[in-house]
Amino acid sequence: MISNDDGYHSNGIRALVSMVKDLADVLVCAPEGARSGYSCAFSAADYLRLKRRKDIEGVETWSCSGTPVDCVKLAIDQLCDGRMPDMVIGGINHGDNSTVNNHYSGTMGVAMEGCLKYIPSIAFSSCYYDEQANLEPLRPYVRAIVRKVLTEGLPKGVCLNVNFPAREQFEGLRICRMTFGRWINEVVKEHHPRGFDYFWMVGEYHNDEPDAEDTDQWALKHGFVAVTPTKMDVTDYDLLNKLQFDV
Repeated sequence: MISNDDGYHSNGIRALVSMVKDLADVLVCAPEGARSGYSCAFSAADYLRLKRRKDIEGVETWSCSGTPVDCVKLAIDQLCDGRMPDMVIGGINHGDNSTVNNHYSGTMGVAMEGCLKYIPSIAFSSCYYDEQANLEPLRPYVRAIVRKVLTEGLPKGVCLNVNFPAREQFEGLRICRMTFGRWINEVVKEHHPRGFDYFWMVGEYHNDEPDAEDTDQWALKHGFVAVTPTKMDVTDYDLLNKLQFDV
């Protein structure tokens, strides 16, 4: 089952379908429009609609009026005919979802939702923000990763966050951890002619450990495909055994 956060019409999801359509029975259910930054949000207050769309590469394709997570939930409940997907894939996203972007990403929201249902799940992202970028060089890596996970699975509560640098030739693949970094200068304030202030969310990414060579940002900067295993269990087990409160 494939979804994304760029919409069912995006170049990235069409490229992904073409790369994996011969590996399994594939179903697409993706947002009807862009849903970047929705992370694991779902529609608790609004109704949702599904709409059958023209097949992508001969693959059954639906759009959903909600979030990427809504797409996964609805696809499993309404479109899978009682079957559970062998894999959930998000992407291919147009934009970098490494480092802390992992937490904001709707593409990762797709993989996390699958993972929370104990389905092996992967998110694929390209650091090319151009929606018409050539994604064909990603094909052998996408296929190799999908084949391996289909064959071997993933540990319970773990999904993969895979990011490709903005280039058409790669130095190889690195298994790496998430970089500690943060977004700064995130808000731009403007004044509307009608007399009120309004704000744009923008920002600049700041890498807080630029010299660390075991991170996803280092890998991408040096031309490697970055694969980051991501856990759903957010418990800090070291602190769990030390934390005390005097009450």
